[in-house]
Amino acid sequence: MQLLIKTLLSAALIAGASEAAKRSPALGGVIASLPLTSLLALIWLYAETRDTAAAAAFSSSVFWAVLASLPAFLVLSWLLRRGLGFIPALAIACVTAFAGYRAYLSHAK
Repeated sequence: MQLLIKTLLSAALIAGASEAAKRSPALGGVIASLPLTSLLALIWLYAETRDTAAAAAFSSSVFWAVLASLPAFLVLSWLLRRGLGFIPALAIACVTAFAGYRAYLSHAK
């Protein structure tokens, strides 16, 4: 039951961000950038483990992973503004994100 609640709540957040973006890209961006997913995962982690050390480690990891992913959004925006199609631009942005995550994970403890 708890997995179903997690899944439905997460899906609602993603759908809400995409619906808001149709009306206002800025509002959709704000909703998507909110750390709702991270906060929900943090809440679920703590609720299931009651382990504050794990929660602290997770929180720190989220911070560094977010930093590692940020260049992908700049690359996507830049490529789209230069006329590259959405799918190729998204693919390149995903490779950029993967490179950022790989660099992060190679230094993570």
